[in-house]
Amino acid sequence: MDQCVTVERELEKVLHKFSGYGQLCERGLEELIDYTGGLKHEILQSHGQDAELSGTLSLVLTQCCKRIKDTVQKLASDHKDIHSSVSRVGKAIDKNFDSDISSVGIDGCWQADSQRLLNEVMVEHFFRQGMLDVAEELCQESGLSVDPSQKEPFVELNRILEALKVRVLRPALEWAVSNREMLIAQNSSLEFKLHRLYFISLLMGGTTNQREALQYAKNFQPFALHHQKDIQVLMGSLVYLRQGIENSPYVHLLDANQWADICDIFTRDACALLGLSVESPLSVSFSAGCVALPALINIKAVIEQRQCTGVWNQKDELPIEVDLGKKCWYHSIFACPILRQQTTDNNPPMKLVCGHIISRDALNKMFNGSKLKCPYCPMEQSPGDAKQIFF
Repeated sequence: MDQCVTVERELEKVLHKFSGYGQLCERGLEELIDYTGGLKHEILQSHGQDAELSGTLSLVLTQCCKRIKDTVQKLASDHKDIHSSVSRVGKAIDKNFDSDISSVGIDGCWQADSQRLLNEVMVEHFFRQGMLDVAEELCQESGLSVDPSQKEPFVELNRILEALKVRVLRPALEWAVSNREMLIAQNSSLEFKLHRLYFISLLMGGTTNQREALQYAKNFQPFALHHQKDIQVLMGSLVYLRQGIENSPYVHLLDANQWADICDIFTRDACALLGLSVESPLSVSFSAGCVALPALINIKAVIEQRQCTGVWNQKDELPIEVDLGKKCWYHSIFACPILRQQTTDNNPPMKLVCGHIISRDALNKMFNGSKLKCPYCPMEQSPGDAKQIFF
């Protein structure tokens, strides 16, 4: 990630310079246009179109030309400086990223089944993003058959999300009402928060919408048990409609971040109803790959340098652990405290009679005859009494 931060820092410098250059260029050219326009108007008023210019006006025009030339040269110099900054971004990319990442690939990992699975994940990702035409084109080119019913939920979800992004709540409210029972079953507060946002949008209209807001407040009745305090705050804000909510103690109700929050909440709950993960599997895998790739390249380089190629010959196992961060923690793991290895399906965690847990491989290596002594307490027991546990 340090490499990404370095490149991002150089890119931010370019964007900052480009923004400043645009403002400087616009301001400088406007000043020149105003100056030359005023000078032209003054000359026409004083001497007319065909009159000969006086020595004073000739000097003024000479100074005007010099000012124009200096301004153009200054803008050209600043533009050249931006080009050098852009080139530094390219150098930072070349320096911090290895252009050849094929060395960390494993031969034969993309067989027919794996390729088909990748295509399915890509199609689902495009459906999630609302890029239906791209998904359909990929299906045709890869020969992948997708059930039309698989596409329909994504079409509806994207339509609702696009409406929420422009602060239109009606489609989301209709969806939440039609799926109310399932949302309640998963303890979702989506419908209440949508009604709350709609009520706040009415408050922003001031006293004009007072009657409509009071009428709409009836929609809060089913949520009174679990959202009593929130409803009380909304009702209390009605007192300040005349002076404006933005000038009242309830100004926090107008926080613009709640629109981004409602999009996230809708995506999370809608995906839960469809049995999907909140984030696209392709996006998660790509992000994890970006984090792990530098470490994998370094591992490969060390293995080749020390000529120990047999260390990395398993398709589903790495020679060292690569930390992907907490964002990529999706299930519990257990590392055997004896062998210091992560347990697997073939080497599951085993609970001893005394309550301590070790891996099956450690269990097999430690028992002597028919007895096993726990490595953490002096209790002796039979290896057959150990039970496999599941996290």
